[in-house]
Amino acid sequence: VSNLVSIALRPGPRRCHLPSPPRQRPGSAPGLVFPLSPRVEESLLRCEEPLVCPPLRWGCVFSLGSCQGNSVERKIYIPLNKTAPCVRLLNATHQIGCQSSISGDTGVIHVVEKEEDLNWVLVDGPHPPYMILLDGNLFNRRVMLQLKGTSRVSGLAVAVSKPSPPQGFSPGLKCPNDGFGVYSKDYGPQFAHCNKTVWNPVGSGLSYEDFDFPIFLLEDANETQVIKQCYQDHNVPRDGSGPEYPLCAMQLFSHMHAVTSTVTCMRRSSLQSTFSINPEVVCDPLLDYNVWSTLQPINSSGKVDPKKEVIIVATRIDSHSFFWNIAPGAESAVSSFVTHLAAAEALHKASDVHLLQRNIMFTFFQGETFDYIGSSRMVYDMEKDKFPLRLDNIHSFVELNQVALRNDSILWMHTDPVSRMNESVEVQVRNLLDILSNSSMGANVTLQEAGYSQPLPPSSFQRFLRARHIPGVVLTDHKTAFQNRYYQSMYDTPENIRMQYPEGLSPEETLEYVTDTAKSLAEVATVVARALYRLAGGANNTSAIQADPKTVSRMLYGFLIKMNNSWFQSIIKPDIKAILGDVPQHYVAVSSPVNTTYLVQYVLANLTGTVVNLTKEECLNPEKTPSSEKELYEYAWVQGSLEPNSTSRVPYCVRSTVHLSKALSPAFELRQWGSTEYSTWTESRWKEIHARIFLVASKELEIITLVVGIAILIFSLIATYFINAKADVLFSIPRDPGAVAY
Repeated sequence: VSNLVSIALRPGPRRCHLPSPPRQRPGSAPGLVFPLSPRVEESLLRCEEPLVCPPLRWGCVFSLGSCQGNSVERKIYIPLNKTAPCVRLLNATHQIGCQSSISGDTGVIHVVEKEEDLNWVLVDGPHPPYMILLDGNLFNRRVMLQLKGTSRVSGLAVAVSKPSPPQGFSPGLKCPNDGFGVYSKDYGPQFAHCNKTVWNPVGSGLSYEDFDFPIFLLEDANETQVIKQCYQDHNVPRDGSGPEYPLCAMQLFSHMHAVTSTVTCMRRSSLQSTFSINPEVVCDPLLDYNVWSTLQPINSSGKVDPKKEVIIVATRIDSHSFFWNIAPGAESAVSSFVTHLAAAEALHKASDVHLLQRNIMFTFFQGETFDYIGSSRMVYDMEKDKFPLRLDNIHSFVELNQVALRNDSILWMHTDPVSRMNESVEVQVRNLLDILSNSSMGANVTLQEAGYSQPLPPSSFQRFLRARHIPGVVLTDHKTAFQNRYYQSMYDTPENIRMQYPEGLSPEETLEYVTDTAKSLAEVATVVARALYRLAGGANNTSAIQADPKTVSRMLYGFLIKMNNSWFQSIIKPDIKAILGDVPQHYVAVSSPVNTTYLVQYVLANLTGTVVNLTKEECLNPEKTPSSEKELYEYAWVQGSLEPNSTSRVPYCVRSTVHLSKALSPAFELRQWGSTEYSTWTESRWKEIHARIFLVASKELEIITLVVGIAILIFSLIATYFINAKADVLFSIPRDPGAVAY
């Protein structure tokens, strides 16, 4: 009651609220808790107009629901809305990631900004278990394994390090996708398991550890400061002794339903689906869609002539980090697929592409981070005649990998030394390398061969080589180890690829500003487009084939800084405009298609398609229009740009050769959940994920409160019993004095 009175008597009451949690998907509450200090509360709460109820009206005190926001819960807890959890992923043999107990995990907050601070948590602190607020620079394998091995830690909140750790940070593996590429004991054993080259030397493998406590990323610096202030006010030791109650505590909820491995969770889900009316699925396969398009239209529902040769240009469009849906992937994914898109646009502008001897297929694979989900599925479909192309149609393969961090403008050409031992493959590979090298003449990009004895880096091309010897090359900015020091991490951001903008630009000006990074990637796209033209049999001068740096700038801004921009708004369908969130992320996930897939699809259609004069009805139902050639083209009715000085748009119809194909591992198609041939990654399901802070009382006070509460309950029961027993005396109706009986 005293707490409620203090709320009512607080001077100048105002209605305060927090934004709702950003994402939740389809639990022990603390004992005795106190409202947070006004200093901490006001640093987070955003207050608006005065309360509806007068501040001293007792009806408002005991009827808090009518006071529009001054609930008891809101005065006790501060929710942390800008967080990202570590979740559980599973494969055929392991589970990785994090989870909380079923009712959430609670602990006293301790801020760790240097390694010496860990002693309080691990040894000296008198109030375990602790919730650690960890400085981003200390989020490394050595520290995490110390915390993993103790019962004195109940959870972890990681603050983003700004600037990014100068020594680099990669929670991925030193040998990405090991065991699922082409090299094995049967094929190039000297190159298997990265024996020849360790591609990601800074990789700690932290993302592939299993933690039995929750770990959250704090994305908002303001919320991080709120936690630190609460810690300073309540938890800092005074005069050499431990802090006194009440203490600032944190509670993290991230209980995962799946356990052990994909084999276990998929079997349980399958049994539930078979025998239960309301099945509870505990995990889902990682899946999405590949995006592909051809320079010359083909029948997407038929089969390409076996004699027709096709050049495949490929790249990946997904990334990953330690935390769920935090995958900026600037260097690991975006730099390559943006370059790929720019090259596709440049090629489509050539006047004689319809006369080229060979067709070109632009392919964007999803799920490659998780053991080549997208590429392995496309190879599987080609082998099973479930795709318009067969493996025999492939003339050659060109893959764009990480290309933004070039030293001295050098782009390295990687080939497979094992397949080149075949004489015919060697001739074709040499021709491919010569064409690429010649196409760079006069450009600010120099192409060099990495070396005949150098194996392929982790790449989608390896999955095609597992099925057939195909001449191919992988283009990267590194000869041996990655230049990218933040591979598969939350720090693989625009700053990592040196994207810089002048201060004071509006969002629209930033969208149109051509950065040095955009110019550099446009040069790479120009070289690739010219080489593909020559490889496809083009004989004309290639000087007119030129990638547009302005288009590259727009794509970099949209895929790395802000998806919800005017250009992306104009090129998508009206019914999917909700996909345009503010901060782009490129995690493959389990719901499909994800934002990145949709946007790559519509950007590719915009850059390579044609605006056709069809009405909305004709565009949405092209089969009703005789000249539409529906079997060759896809049609999309897009929003269009805003009219000048208006809020209405000018929609139009786009015809393109852009298609989607399933990117679900064949292991799930075949129900081989323990497969070592195909990816078996799944993601656990959960009910709720959230974090909050509050003040917690001492155990003694909790016990006293419990005892007093029980005593009051017993007294109330006894009082009720006696009142009920004497009810006829206490509540009898007095006789009417005028009614006298004689």
